[in-house]
Amino acid sequence: MESLSPAGARIAAELLEDGLKLDPKYAAAHALLAWCRQIIFVQGGLDEADKTSALRHARAAIAGGADDATALAVAGMVMAHLGRDYETALSAISSALAVNPSCAAAHYFGAQINAFCGDSAAATAHADRALRLSPLDSLAFVAHLAFGLVALHEGRYDAAASCFARAQPGRSSFLSWQAVALALAGRMEEAETVARRALDERPDVRLHKLLQIGMISEITDKMAAGWRLLGLPE
Repeated sequence: MESLSPAGARIAAELLEDGLKLDPKYAAAHALLAWCRQIIFVQGGLDEADKTSALRHARAAIAGGADDATALAVAGMVMAHLGRDYETALSAISSALAVNPSCAAAHYFGAQINAFCGDSAAATAHADRALRLSPLDSLAFVAHLAFGLVALHEGRYDAAASCFARAQPGRSSFLSWQAVALALAGRMEEAETVARRALDERPDVRLHKLLQIGMISEITDKMAAGWRLLGLPE
């Protein structure tokens, strides 16, 4: 999905819903619709109906996507992101890689899910593999996000800031993550500059939205600490 904005996701969701009327068991459509609803939930108002819909479509994709590695991977990501159901999410990634061991999306989202649940070694391995398989992929930012979360979790804040910076082309949402890592590294002047850019580009960025992402508390606690050092709106 090239557009990760709520507006783009709403347009895509309407088309995907039309497709599911023609084929209610189409796993790929369920997976992409789950992703759309996730984007709309996190970035578009935190409406619980969108979250419920995202998780329902993710489960449908997992149930019907036995031969579609990408659908399984996307659905697994949504289950981790919104449901914090790491067991189901990692099982979906394993199933995806059993179908296609070279599925870049499965490795990208495998990196993200493992980073969310604190498995640094697995997250790094998946991210490295994904970038080798498809270095120019539109999902390449996910690998750098995973590297950044691993570094943040391990207290390597300078490295985390660099990783979040590499994740940013076209993804201004990671400016706030970079600012947090810089603040935790004690680089407050740089952190404040990046934080101002984050607010200029995304005036609606808020801590409570970031905390909706399905990461373990050891990571979200650090995110919150850096956010509050900067005095950003919560």
